[in-house]
Amino acid sequence: MPTNPRKEPSETHDEDLELRAKERESATLDVPGVVSIPLDEIKISYVRSAGPGGQNVNKTATKARLRWKLTSGRLDAETVERFRALFPSWVTSEDEVVIYNQEYREAPKNKAACLAKLRDAIKRAATKPKERIPTKPTRGSVLRRLDAKKRLSEKKRGRSQRDFE
Repeated sequence: MPTNPRKEPSETHDEDLELRAKERESATLDVPGVVSIPLDEIKISYVRSAGPGGQNVNKTATKARLRWKLTSGRLDAETVERFRALFPSWVTSEDEVVIYNQEYREAPKNKAACLAKLRDAIKRAATKPKERIPTKPTRGSVLRRLDAKKRLSEKKRGRSQRDFE
């Protein structure tokens, strides 16, 4: 008697759950040359969105809200400080980054936009600003400054030299 090659429903369900868990583990937010953040560290929730959408906007939650712990150890201390300085309104007192997006009427597009905002913000915070190299003023600018000082001095001296005889 041939054996049934079909698996039991519970076995199939368990394998599906394991496969989805592996997919979630491998899913990351990559910032090239900076960091790779696993998506399970990023919490995304959906809330009701404002704006156009007719009656449907009252029933669906399409506005994406992204939360990520800035001090999770993924970024170095300098980058974290630059992130706080560049995006102070995004960072809470508990060092969580909170990003909202309601640009689109569809939740997946808003989620993708939130992740793109986070990626761009991390990339911007990771780039070190150029150090300013002090330069000497040009000869022309020095002469213009001295000439302006001389004219102002003459104007003020002319105010005080009065002959009251």
